[in-house]
Amino acid sequence: MLSVIFGMMFLSFPLGAYVMFHSEIGDDINFNFPLEQFEIFSIGDAFIVLWCVYIVLFTIAMLGPKEGFLKNLSAFLSHGKLKTKTNYMVGITKWFSILILISAVINFIQEGFGISTVPPAVENNIIQFFYVSLAPIAEEIGFRVFLIGLPLFAFYSHKSSVKHFFKALWSPSSNLHIYESRRAIILIIIVAVFFGLAHIISGEPWSGGKFAQATASGIILGWLYFRFGLISAILVHWAVNYFIFSYVHFISQINLISVENSFSHPLINTMEIIFLISGVLSISILLINYFNSKKEQVLDI
Repeated sequence: MLSVIFGMMFLSFPLGAYVMFHSEIGDDINFNFPLEQFEIFSIGDAFIVLWCVYIVLFTIAMLGPKEGFLKNLSAFLSHGKLKTKTNYMVGITKWFSILILISAVINFIQEGFGISTVPPAVENNIIQFFYVSLAPIAEEIGFRVFLIGLPLFAFYSHKSSVKHFFKALWSPSSNLHIYESRRAIILIIIVAVFFGLAHIISGEPWSGGKFAQATASGIILGWLYFRFGLISAILVHWAVNYFIFSYVHFISQINLISVENSFSHPLINTMEIIFLISGVLSISILLINYFNSKKEQVLDI
């Protein structure tokens, strides 16, 4: 299941490039449209930079930090255990599916109480696609690195070198002597609440129903950043944004239907089912491993 999700993520790179440079999702606006903040750069120029950064991060995640993704899956088939700490991509695909599952459950419960989750109005689809591609880097640096990484460095750092500073921000759990995680978890939850509020009060906000989903996502992303490093948090966020929207916009173009209708396309529905099944299986494995570790602790005593 994780290998299927990995394959779909890999395919999203050419699909996203097609959507930006060869489709007509922007109507009268294309990739030459100048950015408001930097008029000498076009959306296409900035997208290429983002696209290349994500390819580099994706490659790093696929190959490391200790062993490759395919080798890890092969070991799982042989021994029945995934080693998340030895490969970033295993954790990324697993936690992405968990995030999708939790978001779907929250949405289902809220709809039962009449709470809807309405996205902000879209001014132009190509502009939207660019900003959902930018958000994983901008938001993970802002909410995770600055609001979680820097405080953790101030609390737990035992060195003052520049190299240690950047290593600690890249992967707090691996580079800081955090003797108990309670303080880190409290910080992650507080920042996640701010992350949820930001989605409903800043810029062009979502409806209030987005708060719970965004907060839950913020907790997962914060935990990923703390436990496995910035690359995991960015790529899970990237999967929720760029990965999904590249397929949605591609389907919209080749079927000549609206983006809203693309979310109901059979391919997107099939993808969602795969994510939900993978999420259920991933949570089940996490719980089994947790209870097994507790049982082993009791036996050791």
